[in-house]
Amino acid sequence: MDISDIECIEAYLNGDSNALEPMVEKYKRPLYSFILKMTEGREDTDEIFQETWFRALKNVHKFKHKNFLNWLFRIAHNLVIDRARRNKKNISMQSSFGGDDGTATLEDHLAAPGITPAEEAGGNSLGIQIEEAIKTLSEEQKEVFLLRMYGNVSFKEIAKIQKCSINTCLARMQYALGNLRSILKEEYDDLQEAMS
Repeated sequence: MDISDIECIEAYLNGDSNALEPMVEKYKRPLYSFILKMTEGREDTDEIFQETWFRALKNVHKFKHKNFLNWLFRIAHNLVIDRARRNKKNISMQSSFGGDDGTATLEDHLAAPGITPAEEAGGNSLGIQIEEAIKTLSEEQKEVFLLRMYGNVSFKEIAKIQKCSINTCLARMQYALGNLRSILKEEYDDLQEAMS
């Protein structure tokens, strides 16, 4: 952690309620991006972002002088997991939904997986393909990938966040990369076949 972060925290702990503003500004983009990707753009992204900062401010006196952003990632990780557990509902895809005659099911109203026709017409951007491929990863693999690739967090810190060994963390990254490579290769092969 750099000196300015330590100074900001110390000033905050000594009563300057605005002392952490530079840190909020400094870390808001990587933190928000991480939460947005972990929640897959759900409407609760803003709430989790705010709750992460609230908990960080409430517990800043417990913070050990290491990496503040990794600490924020850990808080956000716990909030995303907690919220997912609370909101987990067992809904049958065959439940009746929205039809006047009661024959329409929830499954009938779900969008087809993959890129929408509008996105496809706009161009098969590699970024969109990667984002879609990331969504197919398991939660553990997705989190390791996002923390490492977007947050530039070390595997040692990711292991602490996920409460697992470094070897498990490395294996999750390896599986994530293998799965992404396989998915993107299939899409590339399908595109090449369609063009020929």
